[in-house]
Amino acid sequence: MQDLAAPDRVLIGGAPTDEGLAAAGVLADIYANWVPRDRILTTNLWSSELSKLVANAMLAQRVSSVNSISLLCEKTGADVKEVSRAIGTDTRIGSKFLNASIGFGGSCFQKDILNLVYICESEGLHEVAQYWQQVVDMNEHQKKTFSGRIISSLFNTVTNKKIAILGFAFKKDTGDVRETPALTVCHMLMQDGALVHVYDPKVKKEDALSEFRYHNMEIDDTRLVFEASAGAAVDGAHAIVVLTEWDEFKTYDYSAFYKKMMKPAFVFDGRALLNRQKLEAIGFEVHTIGQARLQDTRMRIPTECDEDAEPPAKKAKQ
Repeated sequence: MQDLAAPDRVLIGGAPTDEGLAAAGVLADIYANWVPRDRILTTNLWSSELSKLVANAMLAQRVSSVNSISLLCEKTGADVKEVSRAIGTDTRIGSKFLNASIGFGGSCFQKDILNLVYICESEGLHEVAQYWQQVVDMNEHQKKTFSGRIISSLFNTVTNKKIAILGFAFKKDTGDVRETPALTVCHMLMQDGALVHVYDPKVKKEDALSEFRYHNMEIDDTRLVFEASAGAAVDGAHAIVVLTEWDEFKTYDYSAFYKKMMKPAFVFDGRALLNRQKLEAIGFEVHTIGQARLQDTRMRIPTECDEDAEPPAKKAKQ
């Protein structure tokens, strides 16, 4: 409703004929009752269609771009939050859609990018199609890398281990599970034999199961339990995995959670939502997206005197 009442712009596409222009004009006059005229854009049909696809593709591209850098941050010892804040202050870039996460979801981003890829392929623009396909591929890579880190950190197996999942919706303040990254994470964990206990304030188990079926993801639904509270999900768990950035997750008593969990107790923060220092002080082993654990940091800046490093200029010449 807010977007309808105060849109950034209204885009109206129409055929470049007398009838098409007249129809677009009528619709523009309706919107002009509450939207300033300079925010009402009229274009031809292809321009309006591509504008919609490209808008979502560009936003998704930003998510995949910062997520790719989050993986580099984990290797070098940089903090992706600090990098995002630094580049976001550049007015040419801006700060929106620069929060690293386990990946984007929802009904629009992936669908619209794949539509764009299809159009490019059908027009013979194979390199362009590959460029946009990589945005989706990077999103899948981020989800699988995060899931793999959970398994490897829990001594290379989660078989019969209880994993508490906080959040299943693709973003906070909604029960929408379409293309949610939680699908991939939970599926990989259950494929390895985990007992997945989910708490999400708005998502129901039947909605999650429906989405698993839609994606042909076979699961043993006895290993997927939706709890009525976060406390129930955490009780006896080996790890807490944060998959949705619900505000309430920041208010929980994690000291109480820690006492109810198996030891060593792990937190995998896929949204960089929680206070890492406080969790580590409690006793958790914490893995935060886009941040290296101190003992894992191997930051080494190559120099001309480094025998193991090849200068970038030399690589470029080769």
